Amino acid sequence: MDAAIATQLALAVVYPWAGNIGGGGFMVAHLKNGKNITLDYREKAPGKASRDMYLDSAGNPQTRLSLDGQLAAGVPGTVAGLFASMKYAKLPFKTLIQPAIDLAEKGFVITERQAASFNTARKEFIELNTAPVAFVKETSWKAGDTLVQKELAATLKRIRDLGQKGFYEGETAKLIVAEMQKGKGIISLEDLKNYQAKERTALDFNYKGYQIVTMPLPSSGGIILQQMMKMIEDRNIAAMKFQTPESVQLMIEVERRAYADRAEFLGDPDFVKVPVKKMVTADYLKERMKDYVPGKAGNSRITKAGLIKESDETTHLSVTDAYGNAVSVTTTLNGGYGSRTVVGGAGFLLNNEMDDFSVKPGVPNMFGATGNAKNAIAPGKRMLSSMTPTIVLKNGKPFIIVGSPGGTTIPTSVFQALVNVLEFDMNPDDAINKPKFHHQWLPDMVAVESDFSATTRKQLEAMGYTIKDRSPWSKTEIILIKDKKIVAVGDKRGDDAAEGYIP
Repeated sequence: MDAAIATQLALAVVYPWAGNIGGGGFMVAHLKNGKNITLDYREKAPGKASRDMYLDSAGNPQTRLSLDGQLAAGVPGTVAGLFASMKYAKLPFKTLIQPAIDLAEKGFVITERQAASFNTARKEFIELNTAPVAFVKETSWKAGDTLVQKELAATLKRIRDLGQKGFYEGETAKLIVAEMQKGKGIISLEDLKNYQAKERTALDFNYKGYQIVTMPLPSSGGIILQQMMKMIEDRNIAAMKFQTPESVQLMIEVERRAYADRAEFLGDPDFVKVPVKKMVTADYLKERMKDYVPGKAGNSRITKAGLIKESDETTHLSVTDAYGNAVSVTTTLNGGYGSRTVVGGAGFLLNNEMDDFSVKPGVPNMFGATGNAKNAIAPGKRMLSSMTPTIVLKNGKPFIIVGSPGGTTIPTSVFQALVNVLEFDMNPDDAINKPKFHHQWLPDMVAVESDFSATTRKQLEAMGYTIKDRSPWSKTEIILIKDKKIVAVGDKRGDDAAEGYIP
């Protein structure tokens, strides 16, 4: 837990694309005493939020308002989540936050990917901020440059010295509210002071003798994962082999059905009634697969529902130790750099998580995706998510710790990683770095990475599937513990890494 907290804080400094103190996330943990924990520190809609706040007078969606600038931000949850995690930690918070303070104050050397990203976002950083920000300089960024964030260091010091109140009250809170007033944002001092992270009951299910522990609502990821795993459980997918037309078609069709259910039924359980128990029963899932025909493409006009689009920009970390503790954490600002708005004087980026609500229930949004009233905006409500931090236990002990960024592609990435290990007996490196595919009900097409099998692709197209190339997505992070050996792998698709420490 110490490592998970310290790493989240460090990522808030060195990975402003998605690491954050101005966003939110979810944690799944298994403690050495056998206890499973899930912690919800998802952002919330401000008290002044309203269902139609992003519609014009004619009822048309003004989608840029839910994506750009101050009005796009939900009340941040990350800092509250870190302090809620502290009761399971050993080291004092001041020790855990100090590396992040040093990285912000003294600077760190950026990579080629980060330089390119800062340069690409330069125009938006300038347009969406009224004061200079650390991510913009006179000349272009290049690999090897040092990024120094003095204002962020000062904010982190306030959190170090004053605890959770150092963010949600006092100077930092005043700076957040002052930033709101620059661009018609609505987060108030009261919203910040009242924010609380929430421990929830883990989704916990059996798959062929393995115990899978994952995140419940308001993340849709755990329910989707459970539905997909249980829909393939009795079909001997191992005999079909990895990424053959037969295995891929089966996985596409369970993905289609799970994502259709996501749109129809899911929302914040503190606000809407969700039939979770019914959605994961064996009878219900068998009924969902009744119209599955091997060798023939399904159709999303027949498999009805609607979907909420999410951004792909998230970050994930998986941690384990020698004592049998395991932590899986996924956090986000929503879009890359969130709202691209930095809190003046505080040095951190605000999320644009309000766009994960249904801006106008029942009407396709700018992405052609449809939401419904269960995920409509309401004061204090948490927006639906797809984050899927997951731990697999074997004989009651951690076996796999996994998760991924990637918006709506997160559940399918975790699903494929688990199937690759549990069914196709892959090593962790292959399990996350082999090519991926993704279907999310709407649009009715299968996205594939460039190295996906050309032979399998042709056979899927012959079945009637629309296949589209897409740039790599969902940088999955995995740890596998087997025969007293820990194997950790960072995804090849980014600046990801696996590190170990022997005291």
